[in-house]
Amino acid sequence: MSRHFGVLVLVVGLLAAVIPGPTPAAAAACESLSALAVPNTTITVAQSVPSGTFSAPSGEVVNDLPAFCRVAGFATPTSASRIGFEVWMPSSGWNGKFEGIGNGGFAGSILYSALAPGLRRGYATAGTDDGHTGGDARWALGHPERVVDFGYRAVHETAERAKAIIRAFYGNGPRRSYFSGCSDGGREALMEAQRFPDDYDGIIVGAPANFWTHHFVGFVWNEQATMGGPGSYIPTSKLPAIQAAALAACDALDGIVDGIIDDPRRCHFDPSQLLCQGADANTCLTAPQVTALMKIMDGPRNPGTGKQIFPGYTPGAVAAPGNWSVWITGAPPGGALQFFFGNQFFTNMVFEDPSWDFRTFDFDSDVDVTDNKLAGILNSTNPDLRRLKARGGKIIMYHGWEDGAIAPLNAINYYESVVRAVAEEDGRKPDTRDRGDALRETQQFFRLFMAPGMLHCGGGPGPHAIGGVFGASPPQIDAAHDVLSALDQWVDRHVAPDKIIATKYVDDDPGKGVAMQRPLCPYPQKAVYRGHGGTNEAANFACRGAAEHDGDGDDRDR
Repeated sequence: MSRHFGVLVLVVGLLAAVIPGPTPAAAAACESLSALAVPNTTITVAQSVPSGTFSAPSGEVVNDLPAFCRVAGFATPTSASRIGFEVWMPSSGWNGKFEGIGNGGFAGSILYSALAPGLRRGYATAGTDDGHTGGDARWALGHPERVVDFGYRAVHETAERAKAIIRAFYGNGPRRSYFSGCSDGGREALMEAQRFPDDYDGIIVGAPANFWTHHFVGFVWNEQATMGGPGSYIPTSKLPAIQAAALAACDALDGIVDGIIDDPRRCHFDPSQLLCQGADANTCLTAPQVTALMKIMDGPRNPGTGKQIFPGYTPGAVAAPGNWSVWITGAPPGGALQFFFGNQFFTNMVFEDPSWDFRTFDFDSDVDVTDNKLAGILNSTNPDLRRLKARGGKIIMYHGWEDGAIAPLNAINYYESVVRAVAEEDGRKPDTRDRGDALRETQQFFRLFMAPGMLHCGGGPGPHAIGGVFGASPPQIDAAHDVLSALDQWVDRHVAPDKIIATKYVDDDPGKGVAMQRPLCPYPQKAVYRGHGGTNEAANFACRGAAEHDGDGDDRDR
């Protein structure tokens, strides 16, 4: 925080301390906020928006909004920065709380629709473009300060300005502040927890791209696997055969045959069983395709040491709409989003060479080049969360087990690193029975929920509607079903979530009703069928310890 910005916050805070509430006399009229003086900030819009439909500058249309005050502007913490932001504040019925919203991909725009759910619930909300416009990474070429803005500065600067604007409008600052993000927004969420723990009281981390440099190495690995040699491309028409074989091998391991692999770590599906024995067909894979699939599932490895660079992907929902055909294999060939993001990243941010070719990437030396240049700016992998914990901050992290964009084991790997850090700070040995104590201590402020059958930030064959950025809303907005409500209850009432009930709608259409509900359990627990009642009802499942995989052996029902 700059010295001048800190003075501004202090002055407004002192004013708020002598004003009992957001009365009309205390709260500034919305339009007058255009003259609000905030250091290194330009306010470009301050307008009262009536209830109903809002047409955003991007062309996006957002419906069913309450009346609100919209403030837009940009921050210039450096001469090379231009961080766009928007703050939306309910004209009436403010709940006294603030929700910051994370971005996705390379950012480059305000996510207007993501500001709306919190606003409808009485939150003041804010978002940022992360300091640039456009969905690719060309903005980064030759602009190191913009890379820093994207890496961590923009979200922090937006939080500071949003709080000052909220305080000026209502006469009081937010009583609680939360951050919600998925994908790149999940990376941003962990960045806030690690670098700026005073910004937010609670943080929702969805499918985080927090190990950014290695995650993007994985993109190039998959591109080389499927596009680097003749015949290795896996067409969309073959994905159903892969999914069917994986489900045949692993669906029943949890005791229920339902088209969902409960814990892919227990699945030992061998792609070679799909090798064509005769002519090529959609029901089998050629030898190059088998090799490509094995590489995708295994993840990138150092060719010299064999050490895994980033986890591989799970095969249980590869044919689901919006999954592998969009992210990994691509349709048409070369059209996968992973290839787009990977090529943009290495061309513009790592090698800064428009002629760079993915086929030249060295999974030994080039990984070091990438880390040395950008890990300290883009990665939010620091397991030391002591400052957030000390101030009473809480984190809820979730990740879909069938995510085709970010390998789900990445979330578990980060969570386990935090457990080890907690053990080590107390002088324990994390590989002994003391790990159980460290896990329980970690769960006092940080809980991870893995979602069987969920894709990237939502969607998929499993129950996935729990709210969150990019996710579907649950049928009930309460702490039992909705992740923001669960976080709010944990922070405000000190009631930790022992499960979150996820919902699957019929045809993923809320208007058609609920098809299935099941509990998501705090890692390492898993939802276990009680053995009676319908398997589409959450009440017939219990959260139980997962001793086989990193659990502490706690087998009590929750």
